[in-house]
Amino acid sequence: MRDHEPRWEPPAADRDEPAQVRRILRLFRPYRGRLALVGLLVAASSLVTVASPFMLREVLHTAIPQGRSGLLTLLVCGMIVAAVVNSVFGVLQTLISTTVGQRVMLDLRTAVYDRLQRMSLAFFTRTRTGEVQSRIANDIGGMQATVTSTATSLVSNLTSVIASIVAMLALDWRLTAVSLCLLPVFVWISRRVGRERKRITSQRQKQMAAMAALVTESLSVSGILLGRTMGRSDSLTADFTRESERLVNLEVRSSLAGRWRMATIGIVMAAMPAVIY
Repeated sequence: MRDHEPRWEPPAADRDEPAQVRRILRLFRPYRGRLALVGLLVAASSLVTVASPFMLREVLHTAIPQGRSGLLTLLVCGMIVAAVVNSVFGVLQTLISTTVGQRVMLDLRTAVYDRLQRMSLAFFTRTRTGEVQSRIANDIGGMQATVTSTATSLVSNLTSVIASIVAMLALDWRLTAVSLCLLPVFVWISRRVGRERKRITSQRQKQMAAMAALVTESLSVSGILLGRTMGRSDSLTADFTRESERLVNLEVRSSLAGRWRMATIGIVMAAMPAVIY
């Protein structure tokens, strides 16, 4: 390992969060038509989902107690149709969002490769080859879930929350008020968990870049010859083991980050109906 060498860090402007958001939005600009269609599908799916509780309420409160078989049949058919339509919307939404996400990934990989082609020779003398490869393979690959599913999930969840609040107000405003009182606490906890995971993910990506650099240097033809000539095979294996252990620790921390806090939210949500009753 050559720890004295400077790591590849993005410019300060690129680390600015608003600037990052603007750059991400520019990536999606060529596909705004498809994204608008995804938004319509998400909104329609949320409306269909919200309609089911109202139909279920009519089944339990009106159709069954009053023995109105015609209304019961109509409501049951409506619930089945809502489930089918919601499933179709979900498949179309996944197809379009995944296609757009993969196209954005292609554009991003191409842009990064083109930028690297135009970098000065001094950049490549300061930066190890493995780190450059890691930026294209690991960093961009790590964004795949974000651009293919996370963005769509955010829109879907936001639409579902709005539609659910409207439906809850229509069903019982008192229960809605109790639920919304706890919402700021849950948002605060989620934001803290998100910041913690962001920090750990950044460390993990840097560690993956360090491992890629070590592998590229030690397993190239010149690296193998130099290692065997100087008898450093065992030393290189020990270095790789240490780097791998650091990555394992970061992976474990990433998986467990905020788990107890999110589990607490789940417990509170499960206990709320019993407390209200």
